[in-house]
Amino acid sequence: MDWCFNNDMFWFVRIKQKMKKVVLFLPLLFVIIITIILLFFLLQNKDPNKPPSALLNKNLPQFKMYSLLDENKKILDNDFNNNQTLINFFASWCAPCKTEHPLLIKLKNSYPNIIIVGINYKDNSLDALKFLNDNGNPYHYVGVDKDGKIGLEFGVFGLPETFLTNKDGKIIYKHVGPLTKEILKNEILHLL
Repeated sequence: MDWCFNNDMFWFVRIKQKMKKVVLFLPLLFVIIITIILLFFLLQNKDPNKPPSALLNKNLPQFKMYSLLDENKKILDNDFNNNQTLINFFASWCAPCKTEHPLLIKLKNSYPNIIIVGINYKDNSLDALKFLNDNGNPYHYVGVDKDGKIGLEFGVFGLPETFLTNKDGKIIYKHVGPLTKEILKNEILHLL
């Protein structure tokens, strides 16, 4: 009987020893799996500053908004039919919006054939008007998206965000963050 007890104890001890080895190996296995996943995403050449847009090559979302400059006037998505349009979501409280603002003014002056639409996103209208009065108005139309519903239709998650449509009303370009001279030269101007 003692022999059976010792034999059972022997197997129990051996199983316990093997379990310790497996438990010691698990963190290494976990690190290897995480590393493989990270390498997979890094090798995909995806830029975190250029998240994919579900709207690319799709029609401009339908929207209507009130004008910031004339509260009685409505701006509709079809006001830009048959025109190439640059749509820029901005706010007076947005520091990167202030950085890109002079470039939008230059773009308006250099490319009069493109319609530039500003959508004032979740901002106080008086602050937005002061921002445009102090810094100039690069927009042909300025609409108000006080509650963020239009931004939601566009998939906006940070300011500034800029969309470019072709003359057929399809979105052909999206940029998250402030526009720069390099972005205009390398990514946008050849689309105009």
